[in-house]
This record gives sequence, structure tokens and C-alpha cells, in this order.
Amino acid sequence: MTDTAEDRPRVGLFVTCLVDMFRPSVGMAAARLIEYAGCDVVVPKAQTCCGQPAYNSGDRPDATALALQTIAAFEGCDYVVAPSGSCAGMLKAHYPRLMDEGTDAHARAAAFSDRVHELVSFLVDVRGLTSVPGNFTGKVTYHDSCSGLRELAIKQQPRQLLTSIKGVELKEMEDCEICCGFGGAFSVKFPDISNAMVEKKSANIAAADADLILAGDLGCLMNMAGKLSRQKSPVRCRHVAEILAGELDEPPIAAAPAQK
Repeated sequence: MTDTAEDRPRVGLFVTCLVDMFRPSVGMAAARLIEYAGCDVVVPKAQTCCGQPAYNSGDRPDATALALQTIAAFEGCDYVVAPSGSCAGMLKAHYPRLMDEGTDAHARAAAFSDRVHELVSFLVDVRGLTSVPGNFTGKVTYHDSCSGLRELAIKQQPRQLLTSIKGVELKEMEDCEICCGFGGAFSVKFPDISNAMVEKKSANIAAADADLILAGDLGCLMNMAGKLSRQKSPVRCRHVAEILAGELDEPPIAAAPAQK
């Protein structure tokens, strides 16, 4: 990138709860990629949950309080980037809907929304990245998670960067755009349906004959990892940021708690 030290964008990294609690290496990989794209990374200590579980459960007051806290935590950042289509979708698409129109809170949420991006979309669409520091030789397949695909139009961006890595063979699986069955609280409320959905997903992963299954959302990856581990599958689950950043030294993503 051509930015000088004086004009390097200041990017606030929204870590996400799952990354913070279960896979911190994804946050480190995201930070490395943002810096590789010519930006300075800041990680506000005041950030917590984006409020999506409360929002999806109908708890509007708590979701609004978390949204206002998040907006305040990232004041002064040129951009806010999350390694999750689900969380980025909440920050970008749903925060303004939480606030009453015509209020200062709505204006702040709208301005905040304009600065929010999912990680890979930020790298490609905002920073114009065409190559990455990662290196990997093998076959990969990619799962399009629901929020990233449908709320943020993330489809070609991860594939563009993956195929820039020499040695990567991208093998598209059937129904790559179909939900894996996680859906946050959905997998808890409807475990039988969720299990049937991830059963189909794991069959498509196996048919793709890839070494790695990649995605941009840790929840999806943990759900798929759970099913694959119970099936004794050799396919490993990785967040796309890990392969793009060359951070594959960590063990594969651990399975989510088994539903059945």
C-alpha cells in the first residue's frame, strides 16, 4: 500500500465473543492482515458483545445498551472491522434499526454503520488487496455463512484472496451457500433441525475432497467441526483469516458442544 505513516487509517478491530473466548488466533490473524493492508490496528478494551444474541431473542433494551457501548468504544477509528459476517452484519445493518429515527443515537449509529466492514470485504473492497502473506499447499473448500453472504454480499472476496495463494486449490462444494445449521440460538432451540442441516453440510464437505473447510464465521466453523469430528472426518476447519495470514500453526478449530 502507498499510505505514509501520517495517513495510515486507524482500524478498530472488533474481536467478537467467540474469537475472544475460543479462538484468539483468529483475532491475531485479522490484525496481521489489516496491518498488511497498510493500516494501524487498535483493539478497544471497552468492547464486549455486539448484542446480537439479545437482539435475536427480542431483548431490545439490552441490545440497544450494548450497541451504544460499542459505538462509544470505537470512537476515533476510521474503520471498524470484524472477522465475522454475523457480527459485522449486526454492527452495520442492525444498529441503526435499534435507535429511534431523528435522535442523536440514530445519527451516531448510522455514522458508525458507515465505517463497519467484515474483514475480507475490507481487505478487498476498501483496501484493494490482491495478495496476502499466507502460504498453503493443498485443497480447500469454502462455506458461505448466511449473514456475510446475505447481509453484506460477501462471496467473491474470500475466493479472490484464497486463489492468490500459490499452491491453494479451491474446490467448490455443492450448496456452499446453504446454512450449516448453527444460527446462534437456532441450534440451541431447534437441535434436531440444526443437526440435520449440518449432516447435509458435512456430506457436501466430504464430497468436495478438500483438506480444509474454510469460512468467515467461527460459529459456523465450530458447528461443522463438531459434526466432522463425530464422523471421524480428516477434514480440518479453519477461519479464512488464518490461512490468508499464514497463521496455521494453531491446532484445527475445536468442535462446538455436541447437540446429540
